[in-house]
Amino acid sequence: MFVAPSRGPFLLWTLAIQLVLCGVCAADGTDECTLLYKSTKQQDDIKRLDSLLHKNFTVDHKIEEDSYTYVFKLCSDAGAIPKAGLIQINKKEKDQKPTVIGMYNATQVIGGTDWVMLIYQNGDAYDGHCNREKRKANIMITCNRKMEAGELAVVLEDRERAKDCLYLFELESSGVCPVIESKLSTGTILLIIGICLMAVYLIGGFLYQRLIVGAKGKDQFPNYPFWVDFGNLTADGCDFVCRSQSRDESPAYRAAPTQPIDEQPEERDDHLLPM
Repeated sequence: MFVAPSRGPFLLWTLAIQLVLCGVCAADGTDECTLLYKSTKQQDDIKRLDSLLHKNFTVDHKIEEDSYTYVFKLCSDAGAIPKAGLIQINKKEKDQKPTVIGMYNATQVIGGTDWVMLIYQNGDAYDGHCNREKRKANIMITCNRKMEAGELAVVLEDRERAKDCLYLFELESSGVCPVIESKLSTGTILLIIGICLMAVYLIGGFLYQRLIVGAKGKDQFPNYPFWVDFGNLTADGCDFVCRSQSRDESPAYRAAPTQPIDEQPEERDDHLLPM
């Protein structure tokens, strides 16, 4: 295939950039978690952990006289071991060969409202416990809105059972927290609209009175005479509505006059008596 001389350098640089990007991806050793039981619910739950992708979590833990270091990565190679999602390193061993607790190509996800349980299966087999079954890591990721990713903690290592032994870890993250929905009531919406309209009225009226009309002092307040008489107008309206009937009292219940009645002269009839 013939390549024009003017486009040759451009294609070479494009090929070089692609090779560099491929090399970075290969060196990173990352991959996606492979779900054992694919479902829409599990896929949605694991997407809630996107903030933890490719981050390295390490914790030291002692069991009696043994001391271990655990390394956990979400859907990435922990300790540069291919497909290992969580590994254990015995500090007392000279070679400190890592033990794979769980593989991220055998992942199971269980999610709740504010938590996600990540299960890595198909780890290295036990040497003398649990009937030599394969190890399994359970990472409980709980809600904490204050941090994107907390510290990894060892909760339990149960290896005294005949089967179904497990490692239990805990990690806090804001990624699994439920979304807080803001719901405004009708009254709140009307109140906000009213405040906005009042602000527009006051600011617009003030600018109009000052810049257009040329008012000064208190006259800059929009419709100042109206608001001064607003109280009186309200009282008149209340009086008109609440006292619509005549206030004249009925004659039957008219009070007695308070002015004193002129005394009539006493009439005596003594002169009519027979002597």
